[in-house]
Amino acid sequence: MAVKGRDIALRAASAVVLAPAAVAATWAGGVWFLGLMVAACIVLAFEWAAMSAPHARRVMGGAVSFGVVAAVISAHFGAMSVAFVMLVFGAVAAGVYARSRGQQALDASYGVLYLGWPAVLLIWLRAVDSPVGLHWTVLVFAVAWSADILAYLAGSTLGGPKLWPRFSPNKTWSGFIGGLVAGTIAGAVMTAWVDMGRLTIFWGAALGLAAALATMGGDLWESALKRRFGVKDAGNTIPGHGGLLDRVDGLMFAVVVVAAGRLVVLMLERAA
Repeated sequence: MAVKGRDIALRAASAVVLAPAAVAATWAGGVWFLGLMVAACIVLAFEWAAMSAPHARRVMGGAVSFGVVAAVISAHFGAMSVAFVMLVFGAVAAGVYARSRGQQALDASYGVLYLGWPAVLLIWLRAVDSPVGLHWTVLVFAVAWSADILAYLAGSTLGGPKLWPRFSPNKTWSGFIGGLVAGTIAGAVMTAWVDMGRLTIFWGAALGLAAALATMGGDLWESALKRRFGVKDAGNTIPGHGGLLDRVDGLMFAVVVVAAGRLVVLMLERAA
């Protein structure tokens, strides 16, 4: 129990240091949010490279970074079609370059799509200088962080049957259920608290539940990837947490669900 207590304390200390910077950049939007996203994508790209190509992490990291950052910058300027084209082009280019250096082309290509798709959608959600865009972006963070934190606390405290021992031996059903409850509540609270357009509290809770489920799925998916590459953590960027990818794996999946929810709301608003 003492070890878990120290682990939780170290995680909390890291969050206290890093969370304010992320919150401030998200609140400010514009170039500040773009800067946050570019920096995060570069770190994630090199963590992916360290996992998938440990003997050529600079080569792989540079190739994946190029594809992801180019797409993110395109999305920042509102060119979403260009951003998605850049993702595909970047994935192909990264694969070709990796293969020319004796690395797995599929790992490089997948890295660009795996990291770039949610990054582009998060830029779209934030919608430069849009107050409603800020609310939707905060919804993603609120649901994903709530689900992640309560899943960890519930799983550590209650224990119980394992969720998927083959790929993630530490995750439990109690943590999974706790995460879903937390995400549902976060979605309802956010919808009741701020303007989310035509999103009602009921549908906010439903979206929170779906995004929390995606958060859990993203966490399990990264666990499977780490098992495939034979690593325990994606890196050691954040003390007590491992790599940045270990902290945003669920968020990356949640972004896709929330972006789909926002798209539906936009369609309803335009049809009204």
